[in-house]
Amino acid sequence: MRRTATILAAAALAVLTMPANAQAAAIACGGGTSTGRVAVNGCISAQRGSLGKVITREITAHIKARNTGKKGLNISYEAFFRVVDGGHWVKLGSGRTYLQSGEALGPVEVGATTRVCGPVKVEIRVHARADGASWSGWSTASTKQCQT
Repeated sequence: MRRTATILAAAALAVLTMPANAQAAAIACGGGTSTGRVAVNGCISAQRGSLGKVITREITAHIKARNTGKKGLNISYEAFFRVVDGGHWVKLGSGRTYLQSGEALGPVEVGATTRVCGPVKVEIRVHARADGASWSGWSTASTKQCQT
């Protein structure tokens, strides 16, 4: 059991170092949320893969954001992941960008994780904020599939 876990962990680290292609799998976006001048959607993709005989899925969190104000602003964003049946939230990544007035971003990859493929539901959530403002509410997206 330990040997299998070690092999899966090593393979997951190897997969995480490879560049991800947002066009490789369909991206499904969840409901929107906002804070001040930033509108946010969390998005998820789940690309099927394998490690020998073990079927895996590369779960990628994406963000879509839009500046709804009349001035440009810096925004920060974060993405988290969990397996819905009792899992805890794990941070996948974060980022920062500048958006002109009315400009939209994304979907842009924020982070990814590799998990063994199974019938369990996985979920991501993202939030964002403008400089000096509070964080938005959470925008979530989820999938049960190994391919969104």
